[in-house]
Amino acid sequence: MRRCVISFCTLLLLLFLMSFDFVKTEMKVPENLKVVCPTEAIYPKRQPVVSTFMVAPPFLGSSYIGFKEALAFKESQGNYFTINTLGYLGKYQFGIGTLQLMGVYNATRFLNDPVLQEKAFYTNMARNKWILRKDIDRFVGKYIGGVEITESGVLAAAHLAGPGNVKKYLRSWGSYDVTDSYGTSIAKYIRKFSGYDLSYVAPKRNPKV
Repeated sequence: MRRCVISFCTLLLLLFLMSFDFVKTEMKVPENLKVVCPTEAIYPKRQPVVSTFMVAPPFLGSSYIGFKEALAFKESQGNYFTINTLGYLGKYQFGIGTLQLMGVYNATRFLNDPVLQEKAFYTNMARNKWILRKDIDRFVGKYIGGVEITESGVLAAAHLAGPGNVKKYLRSWGSYDVTDSYGTSIAKYIRKFSGYDLSYVAPKRNPKV
């Protein structure tokens, strides 16, 4: 009896499955999605040289390269293509006025040219070193506010606040100090960037890029 029931159920199942009409259907692509001719790949026309940011400055020792990369990290995290809220440009955050002193008048070209930015940084360092040469000779090795004055600290502060303000700071023995719009002072830069060897940079009067 059991065998008959099982056979009967199996037969019913087969009949049930055979009642479906299995028809092969073809997927149609809409006309507006069909590719009828070769197309150009769309990609950014101008790729940034640096697409990611480091979370810490590279350790490059106390050389000129170590100095400029540490300063760049403080200024912009090393980003060549940034503009801050005050309009300062690039990796080293140059103002338009300073760039014009070095013969750079096209801000857009400057912002998109890392090589030009590196040249401008060296040129500005050479200019500041010339302007501050007497003060560097006079104050390096002395202490102001418990901080030893070094050539690299002085030149970093000049990048921040301009060589004129650094002269006033040194000659007032720290009484005259200024801060930028973000609260960073001359004294802080002198302390933070002390001890680098910047003999690579030759002082030059009114240099141009």
